Amino acid sequence: MSKDIRVKICGLRDAASIAAAVEAGAAYLGFVFFPKSPRAVSPDEARALAAGVPPGVAKVALVVDADDATLDEIVAKVPLDMLQLHGSESPARVAQVRERYGLPVMKAVGIATKDDIAAIDLYAGVADQLLIDAKAPKGADLPGGRGLPFDWELVVRKYWPCPWMLAGGLTPENVALAIQMTGAKQVDVSSGVESAPGVKDAELIRAFIREATA
Repeated sequence: MSKDIRVKICGLRDAASIAAAVEAGAAYLGFVFFPKSPRAVSPDEARALAAGVPPGVAKVALVVDADDATLDEIVAKVPLDMLQLHGSESPARVAQVRERYGLPVMKAVGIATKDDIAAIDLYAGVADQLLIDAKAPKGADLPGGRGLPFDWELVVRKYWPCPWMLAGGLTPENVALAIQMTGAKQVDVSSGVESAPGVKDAELIRAFIREATA
C-alpha cells in the first residue's frame, strides 16, 4: 500500500469475508446491530466473529438509535474498539455514550446538500470520528448501506477537528476518484463489495482496498 488510506469494511457476517478483509489490509471491520439490515448480526454471532480478528484491526459496532440496554449487551459480549452511531442520536447522546462505555465513538452524519454540513460541525466537537454518508431519503428503513453516493464536492477541502471517513455508494470502480476529489484519508464500504444484499464478495473486498490504497 502506497497511500496512507484507512479502509473500513462494514456489514461483515462471516469468517471468510473477515479473513479476506484482514488479509487485504482493512483497518476497520464493522458489525451491524440493526435488525432491519440484511447485514445484521446478533451480539453472540459478532462475538464469535470478532474472536478471529487479529490485534491492530479495529472492531466497530454499528447501531441505530440504540438504548443503553442494547448497548450494554453488545459491549458486554463483543470485544469492541469503537461504537458507530448511525441514527438520529443528538450530540448530547453521543457524549453520553462515549462517557458510559469508555470507547471511541464514530458518529455518522448524512448529507445531501450544503445545508447539511452544519450538522457535521455540531458532532465534530463530541465524537472521536465522523462518518460522512449519503443522507437517507425521508421515511427510509435503512440509514445507510444503500449504495447511494452524495455530491462529493460538498466535502472538498473541508476540515474538522476530528478524523472523518467518507461513505456512501463507494465501489472498487469509484473509490480512487472519491479519495482524489475529497482528500479523504479514510473510506467505508458495505454494499459496494457485495454480490447480493448482505453477501460480501472476497474479490470485491480485495479490489476495493487495492484501488483505495494504490
